[in-house]
Amino acid sequence: MGNLPIERVEPARPFIKTGIDYCGPISIKEGRGRGRGKRTTKGYICLFVCLCTKAVHLELVTDLTAEAFLNALRRFTSRRGFAKQLFSDNATNFKASDKELKELYTVFKNNEFHNKISSTLANNNISWSFIPPRSPNFGGLWEAGIKSVKYHIKRVIGETILTYEEMYTLLTRIEACLNSRPLFPISNDPNDLNALTPSHLLIGEVLTAPLEHDLTEIQVNRLSRWQLVEQLRQHFWKRWQREYLSQLQQRTKWKSATKTVQPGNLVIVVEENLPPLCWTLGRVQETYPGKDGVVRVVDIKTNKGTYKRAVSKVCVLPLSDN
Repeated sequence: MGNLPIERVEPARPFIKTGIDYCGPISIKEGRGRGRGKRTTKGYICLFVCLCTKAVHLELVTDLTAEAFLNALRRFTSRRGFAKQLFSDNATNFKASDKELKELYTVFKNNEFHNKISSTLANNNISWSFIPPRSPNFGGLWEAGIKSVKYHIKRVIGETILTYEEMYTLLTRIEACLNSRPLFPISNDPNDLNALTPSHLLIGEVLTAPLEHDLTEIQVNRLSRWQLVEQLRQHFWKRWQREYLSQLQQRTKWKSATKTVQPGNLVIVVEENLPPLCWTLGRVQETYPGKDGVVRVVDIKTNKGTYKRAVSKVCVLPLSDN
């Protein structure tokens, strides 16, 4: 593995260096109501990810045209500020047997599409760089963001078709969930239970959301439209949180050497049924190694007290040992 590119490590304000990717299509209903005769159209999700802070911004795009993309870019820059550099996949990465990828490939290889976007970006002194052809690993940051959004949103929404306003609302709430994830400890103070998140670098504090009633077990036909959007968000949160925590606990092989949890490590405690944007953070107080020297039980200090947990129920933040 090579070194990170300078764009990933050079200090800069959020979104001044941004990666872009598309996912979709998704079905959008024209108008409100539950009637089967309502007309549906295609929509796409345009993801912007900051290369420095890993913050995510989601925009809903109605079609694959240069105008639609530029409108999404204008909405993005109006709220996040102008980007100096944009990075994206090379169009050949979309060339595959998948029908959805073929649509993206056709659009991104269109000369008229490129000419309109290039002229607009040049007028605003924005440069657009492409990663090498057929090398999606060079765009791992936005590929991971797309995976988090696309993988779960398809399973959460299922056959449900939302209106443009409802889908846009759901995307902004998903964006908040992604930007609330802990990255690494703010300090090495054993009494400090706070972790740095992308939201700290966007608004200066942790993103929070008002507590809502748990709607995940209620039948869809008993929900109002706004309750349906909230139910979809809660489903997304539970699925994505499990995936994010499992990534922090990856083990390549049972017999491979793994880092032992150390006292003072800031960890995320795996708990069920937490409301969206809530994370249980704690500091490891004491470890209990077995006869083979492997730590399998730890004491964790949290804001609510000290608990004994198995190491399978805690996730050490990636940079907590630095």
